[in-house]
Amino acid sequence: MITIEQLKTLNRAENIAITEHARIRLYERNITIDDIVHGIDTGEIIKQYPDDKPLAICLILGLSVKAENIHIVVSCDADFIYLITGYFPNPDIWERDLKTRKEH
Repeated sequence: MITIEQLKTLNRAENIAITEHARIRLYERNITIDDIVHGIDTGEIIKQYPDDKPLAICLILGLSVKAENIHIVVSCDADFIYLITGYFPNPDIWERDLKTRKEH
């Protein structure tokens, strides 16, 4: 399982690997790498996906540079954080705590 301490140890822009797909999504959502770094620094892991392949992934709830709630999905190894995506949680999908998905 991934720990927030493990992520915070690696949490520098040069240690975050971003796929082209993630880069496009961040651009579309107006999210910067500084938002991702700040979100991890201020964040907590709210969901673990330990069986994901090739690496386990987790969902983090943190704050952007502008103090907006942000969800960040990452995996990691000993050297890098692998950014899968980041987004501002939609209140139509998430409960007020932004940690629990609404039941539909």
